[in-house]
Amino acid sequence: MMGPLPQVSSAQRAAWWCAIAAWIALVMLALAWELQIAPLRSGGSWLALKVIPLLLPLPALLRGGAYAMQLAIFISMLYLFEGAARVFEARPVAILAITELALAVCFLAAAIVYLRPMKVAARRSAVR
Repeated sequence: MMGPLPQVSSAQRAAWWCAIAAWIALVMLALAWELQIAPLRSGGSWLALKVIPLLLPLPALLRGGAYAMQLAIFISMLYLFEGAARVFEARPVAILAITELALAVCFLAAAIVYLRPMKVAARRSAVR
């Protein structure tokens, strides 16, 4: 099954789609950045391996797994920090870093919107 969990609201479903789109865009950006657009060395860079942490939770994210989404939030912080650290470099890298920042923030916001109702419901059931 692909998609968000069946019992989610329409806002959560839209947030899931946004989170998945941002996550896949982060994968593509990381690969393009280090292999084609601005690699450290001409012909590509071993830094393309930075995409591996993005690929690990992807199958569970595509199934709408809440735990995978929580893990992905922590992983996305690495790319947020990288984008923030590299935003003041020369022109092509700065544009890529700003794009990386935007995608990471988009993912974080969408993931929070997706997970928040689940967390509230879990907290309510734990109190009972």
